[in-house]
This record gives sequence, structure tokens and C-alpha cells, in this order.
Amino acid sequence: MRTVYLNGEYLPENEAKVSIFDRGFLMADGVYEVTSVLEGKLVDFEGHAVRLERSLNELNMPHPITKEELLDVHRELVRLNDIDEGMVYLQITRGAPDDRDFVFPDPETTPCTVVLFTQNKPGLANSPAAKKGMKVISIDDQRWGRRDIKTVQLLYPSMGKMMAKAAGADDAWMVEDGHVTEGTSNNAYIVKGNTIITRQLSNDILHGITRVAVLRFAKEAQMQVEERLFTIEEAQDADEAFITSASTFVMPVVEIDGKAVGTGEPGSVAGRLREIYLEESIKAAV
Repeated sequence: MRTVYLNGEYLPENEAKVSIFDRGFLMADGVYEVTSVLEGKLVDFEGHAVRLERSLNELNMPHPITKEELLDVHRELVRLNDIDEGMVYLQITRGAPDDRDFVFPDPETTPCTVVLFTQNKPGLANSPAAKKGMKVISIDDQRWGRRDIKTVQLLYPSMGKMMAKAAGADDAWMVEDGHVTEGTSNNAYIVKGNTIITRQLSNDILHGITRVAVLRFAKEAQMQVEERLFTIEEAQDADEAFITSASTFVMPVVEIDGKAVGTGEPGSVAGRLREIYLEESIKAAV
């Protein structure tokens, strides 16, 4: 049985309880982060901690735990649950007031709820999916306008994954005003020649932590990076396509809306970036 963390305590997962009045449950009033674990160490922890602070600030939510304390909790959960490869999930909500109300509760009397748990994922780095690539479909992007804040309101991305599943695909790329925003839980990229193309940062997409690292590694490897809008049609005609996220790292996309991308096989750029990312991230992991 897993040990989880809840508001300062390490508990067996079946003993951890959250109030029915918690605003994460009633209002999706919460933020989250997922940090990967490779060889028992945390990947890109600093980036996730910084983005967490930004999300809390954007929602005018208190900071109930310091970065140093958060690192200690992550490490302790990895140790207690003997995680070699997997993930640590973190969620902070605005807490549980005495009753349901649209108005934010007073932070002086309603402390935030802080939850962390681990997910054991053996073979995360050597995922078979990376060798065969994934298939995606396109769907309309019907999310709220602040996708740059990593909130727990994930209903539409969940629906998108189910749409993909029903279509025999692995994931969905969301499209707004004719251009790809991102995947349901990942950033989207295409490759044309030696140029990697991905949507520029704005409120329209999540500012991916893996995205930052991968683009930095790409530039260091003398690859060209162009941050701009692109369409599904352009993606279908690209040489390669791929996604990045904390749990998939760099994952090739070989088919979009039933049409093969490039050769229909994982491309060399995505493959090389995955190798570099894993190698460098494991070296820098904490």
C-alpha cells in the first residue's frame, strides 16, 4: 500500500481523507504538478516548483509549503514507496471552508489542502510507445482561456483523450482558430527539414517544463527552433511530429487524423531529442 502525504502527515493511502467541502472537489479551485522520477531521483524539480509558484500567484492562492519543504516531501515519498521510475503528483487547493460558496474563503481561517502521492511506472524511460510512435486526432479546443495556469480542471482534456480512444488513436491535438494549441496533456511540435516548429508561449498553452528543456537541448544540438502557429494540414505534411511532457518526455507522433506523418515511423529528430533529454535529465536529477 502506498504512503501518501496530506497536510503535513505521511499516511497509508486508505487513511488519507479530504473534506467534501474542499474547493478542489467543489470548484476545481486548485493547481497541480507532476514530477517524473528516474533512477530514484526527481527530474526537472526546480522547473516544476517555479511553475507551481506562478500558478498559485495567478490564482491569488497562498503558498502553503516552501520549495525546500516540497523537495523534502518528494524525496521522502520516493523513498517510502521505493520508486525507481515513476511520478510524484502534487496538488494544492484553496482548502475546505465550512460551506460551499463562490467567494474565496479567508486564507487566515481556511488553510490550503496539500496532497502528494507517487505512481510507480517501471519502464518509463524505455517506453515501447517511443519506438512505434503515437497516433493523434484533432479536436476543437474548448477549454477556458488561461491554459498557462496548471489547474485541476481537466474535464475537457479527459474528454479529448476519450475521443481519441474511441477513434482508435492515442491522443488528441486541440485546434483553435485553425491552429494547433497543444495536446490534451502535452506540448505539440512538428519538424520540417532541420527546423522544429512549436506554438509560442502565451495564455493559450501550458508553459511546459519539459518543453523548456527540450528546446534548449535542440538549440545546443544546432537544430533550428521556430516558435509560431501551425495548422493540422501543415503537421500532416511535416517530416516528423512529436510531443513533450513530464511523463512521456519526447514522444514521436506518426499519424494525424489518419494520415501518416513523414514515413509513418518515428523520426530521427524526435529520437535524438529523447536520447539527449533522458541522458541530460538523469544527470541533473535531484
